[in-house]
Amino acid sequence: MNARERPPAVVVGVDGSSGARAALVWAIGEAARRRFRLRIVHGLGPATVIGAATADRRSVDEVRAAAHELLTENAEYARRVRPDLEVVTVLAVEDAPGVLLEEARPGDVIAVGSRGPGSARATMPGSVGTRASSHAPCPVVVVPDAEPRGHRGRIVVGVDGSPSSRRALRFALREALAADAAVTLVHARGAGAAAADEAPDRRSEEVVAGMLADALDGRAGDLDIGSVRVAADPVEALLQAGADADMIVVGSRGRGGVRGLLLGSVSRGVLHRAGIPVAVLPPRSDGTD
Repeated sequence: MNARERPPAVVVGVDGSSGARAALVWAIGEAARRRFRLRIVHGLGPATVIGAATADRRSVDEVRAAAHELLTENAEYARRVRPDLEVVTVLAVEDAPGVLLEEARPGDVIAVGSRGPGSARATMPGSVGTRASSHAPCPVVVVPDAEPRGHRGRIVVGVDGSPSSRRALRFALREALAADAAVTLVHARGAGAAAADEAPDRRSEEVVAGMLADALDGRAGDLDIGSVRVAADPVEALLQAGADADMIVVGSRGRGGVRGLLLGSVSRGVLHRAGIPVAVLPPRSDGTD
């Protein structure tokens, strides 16, 4: 089989940090639920390899051996938790964002932790990892370094009518259908908007209704869908709506009430403060762009 035609997978980056471990735990459960392969990857980083090489050959071998041990330990843990899961490990010279991009395919899901050098700090906005969040061919889920919570049965998604948030909505609806969860759409116009202004409220209703009709395409079934339309800060609105949810979903770029939803202040605010997994949908991540 061509490497580009391999079965779909949840691709998770590990580096030995507690954040990466939290991402691995989430990835194991998600791969099992989706019946996907689990790909556990680790990027050495060119600087690490070059630094070891300047010492002596034994240093390079020691670095690689430690990385192999890390991957083996994480793979064994995954197999103990889910013996039925197909697990593959990948060691690469690239940095964490590079190896995640190289290993991910359309139809996959990338999982990263929210702490640690191989985590969201390296993969999401503000560093070289901007490449991953901008160019990943699939959704990227950032998992907080926190005690996993039980299934809450609800997914929150930020919408504003943009193509970016339409991607987010499609992903959120698919996840909800698969997980038997309700969906809450959050359309925040910004803290400066007048709450009593009926015209923005009508436009907000039209945006939400239009997006739902386009995303569902008659496949809603018994899906429980609600919406929150507020004149409030988008970050606060998403965090408040997601306080008792399983996941918050955002798109890559927004406009209007959720301006700059990813790679901007809203997405950074949600990613830095959310205590639950946050799924971000880069361009081309759902095959429709």
